[in-house]
Order: sequence, then structure tokens, then C-alpha cells
Amino acid sequence: MIGTYLKWLTQLGGFAAHPLAFIVAVAYVACWLFFDTKSFDWQASVTVATWFMTLFIQRAEHRETQAIHAKLDELLRVSPRARSEIAHIDEKEPEAIEQHRAAERDSD
Repeated sequence: MIGTYLKWLTQLGGFAAHPLAFIVAVAYVACWLFFDTKSFDWQASVTVATWFMTLFIQRAEHRETQAIHAKLDELLRVSPRARSEIAHIDEKEPEAIEQHRAAERDSD
């Protein structure tokens, strides 16, 4: 049960970096303005700005993370001493990666 929840959270974080998340946010704001313009005050505009800034930050971090992974994948491919199980560790959940890192530190 908890594993499914954690996987869902990871997927949700990935969705927040997807361009579709911006479309959903724009559609939400458009519906808000169309159906209840009077409640769209200063606080609402600050809330919307916060949502969009969160999406922008998430998108930038996702892009940087993907670039780092691509570079590391290339290094793992060309290194003859690299272990093959490390090449796909980014497909695991964050908790599993932390456990792997802790085990590696303990074995050194």
C-alpha cells in the first residue's frame, strides 16, 4: 500500500514538470475567471502566481536533473569498471536509491 502511494507521489512530481501541467493550470484559472470573477481578487492572483512559479521551478529542476542523468549515463556506458545495475538506478523510487547509497557507504 505505502509503496503504491510513494510511486504515485514520484509520478505526480514528474507530471508537475510536464508541459501539460501548465495547460491544466491555465485552464483552471480560465474557468475560475469565467465562473466566479468576483472572487478573483489580489489574494487569488498571488495564489495563481505561486502555482505558476512552482511549476516553472519544477520544470527547471526536472530539466537539470535529466541533463545530469544523461551525462552520467554516458559516463557509465564508456567506463569499463562501471556496474550495470547502477545504470538504471534512476528508475527506482527515491527511498530505494537512498538505501542503495547508504549500503554503498557502509561497505566502503
